[in-house]
Amino acid sequence: MKKAALILLSTCSLGAILHAQNSNSKINQLQVIGSHNSYRQALESDLYNLIAKRDTTNSYQGLQYEHIAITDQLNMGLRNLEIDVYADTIGGKYAHPKGLELVHSKIAYDPEGVMNKPGFKVLHMPDIDFRTSCLTLELCLQELKNWSNDNPNHTPVFITLEPKDGGPNFFKNQPEEFTTALFDQLDQVIINTLGSDKVITPDDVRGSYKTLEEAVLHHNWPSLKNAQGKFLFIMDNNGAKKTMYAEHHPSLKSAVLFINAEPGTPEAATLFRNDPKDATIKDLVEKGYLIRTRADADTKEARTNDYSRFEEAKKSGAQIITTDYYMPSQLFNPTYNINFDDGTYVRKNPVNGK
Repeated sequence: MKKAALILLSTCSLGAILHAQNSNSKINQLQVIGSHNSYRQALESDLYNLIAKRDTTNSYQGLQYEHIAITDQLNMGLRNLEIDVYADTIGGKYAHPKGLELVHSKIAYDPEGVMNKPGFKVLHMPDIDFRTSCLTLELCLQELKNWSNDNPNHTPVFITLEPKDGGPNFFKNQPEEFTTALFDQLDQVIINTLGSDKVITPDDVRGSYKTLEEAVLHHNWPSLKNAQGKFLFIMDNNGAKKTMYAEHHPSLKSAVLFINAEPGTPEAATLFRNDPKDATIKDLVEKGYLIRTRADADTKEARTNDYSRFEEAKKSGAQIITTDYYMPSQLFNPTYNINFDDGTYVRKNPVNGK
């Protein structure tokens, strides 16, 4: 009953926002709460205990969180999700997690064998933290599409997408490195699965302006009315992959993803400022940029009931606030819980939504 009431309250709140704001209100005039690593299920308990014994720094405490299904998160009213993707051109690279060779599990892993097929895979850490509610990107996107079709007037959903590669992991299963060709494939999977009519792209924001940043500084974000039923994807990466994508799409022309480009560059539109105490966030929001920040990280705030980061995040005006605890934890501390004062996850932005 409590969950049903929350869903009803969230739905009513979202409807009120859309009706209360005139048709000229923009998507960057919202403030939403979303989930971090939204696909992630709890780490195998026996595997966690085994690793924790070898972890002298307690760093693996940061892995003690889990999420309900993506559809359930959206039904609750969350309007930001985070998805990690690994390339798997041949298929099978992540089909047999080494962690399951160390511990016995009663939970089947990939019973339909989708991990053996080529394509982008969704998981947090190969071989260790591999439990996920949607094993492939296509499965995640199809779930988003099905939910969107069932809720055609939903407020836009912001998706932070983190392409992962880099050095070897704990078991030295070297991830496949991203290339411009793989990024083209990633863009195509998003469009082919969701449909171009459901995706807000940088071209949609740029319009007739010379650069994407110029459009953003002129507040050319889509209106809430025109953005209903759509998704906006932001690459969560500060390194070589971001640079590669920007060089492949100057000013993000013909791109599907927005990126974390710094102000003063042609691609600047969406920015990551994970410390909500960053004094520059409010000014950036007022200028027109769309900002992502975090209410908590590595389970630290949840363990101590520390809401100070969340309070700063709300005041900052950052449009996207992520948390691991939109619901109380079932693993420890059942009281820490992030939502707005009315129990919902979307509201008018306190800085630029007035």
